[in-house]
Amino acid sequence: MPAPSKLYFEDFTPGRVFEHGPRRVTRDEMVAFAAEFDPQPFHLDEDAARATMLGGLAASGWFSCSILMRMSADSFVLNSSSMGAPGIEEVKWLGAIRPDDELTLRGTVSEARTSKSRPDMGFVRFEFELINGAGQRVMTLTTSLMMGRRGDRAP
Repeated sequence: MPAPSKLYFEDFTPGRVFEHGPRRVTRDEMVAFAAEFDPQPFHLDEDAARATMLGGLAASGWFSCSILMRMSADSFVLNSSSMGAPGIEEVKWLGAIRPDDELTLRGTVSEARTSKSRPDMGFVRFEFELINGAGQRVMTLTTSLMMGRRGDRAP
């Protein structure tokens, strides 16, 4: 089967949706991430976590961001003309990610505009969602990615 064609700015039209997953999140990877980067008790210890408002062990929000990045890379970013992102506009952690949750990524293009200062690229605004196996949104993230334009349209 041939590799899919590389995606360029022109391929990211408003309303286009990219989905990827599911990806199972293990307790061990959640705790390992938390131990190194977010060592709060509700990310490390089941007993301590039960006594918090989370009611049980939950993944760090920063781990959730890392999962979203990996899933978007696997979904389309690594097969695109991505030039990175100028930043994140908004992140919302809407629900706890638990051990063995199956997460699906949905990325919807909300806007695409060419750069005024660099006509060889454009900005593609995405509304990303992480959805658990029960169909609940557990995280949203809004960002713009810088995408190269096709050679025949760039100066």
